Amino acid sequence: MSSRKGMLKQLRIAVRLSPQDHEKIERALKDKGYANVSTFIRAAIDNEIGRRTELLDAEQKIAASFDRLSRDVFRVARGQQALFALVDTLTKTILTCMPEPPSEVRAASVAIAKGRYDRLIKSAGRAMVGDAKAAMLDLIDYAGSER
Repeated sequence: MSSRKGMLKQLRIAVRLSPQDHEKIERALKDKGYANVSTFIRAAIDNEIGRRTELLDAEQKIAASFDRLSRDVFRVARGQQALFALVDTLTKTILTCMPEPPSEVRAASVAIAKGRYDRLIKSAGRAMVGDAKAAMLDLIDYAGSER
């Protein structure tokens, strides 16, 4: 093993530097207290290799976060579709089973229904917060403009 260590110590790599790069290295030697250029270059190599593995770890964590978010968004979208289907079926059932009011009380029935609708929307709006509340306010404004 000792002969192998001797071989590793004899390995040399020549690097050509511009005068500006050489000045940067000399300043770093003085500022950071390195004994010589070799120790500085060895430390720089170790830092660069270590930083690459840190970047790979960070990239893997970010990719895992995106995967988790993607699954969550898919679940929310699927839940939203199920809720829409439920509301659609309920609405169709109510409209199919509810008899039309007689023509002599139709105007009064429509007025009562509009009042109930307004109370329903306002009640739903009070139950919502954040972006959902803003969406409900838009719906109220839209429903009010149609009348």
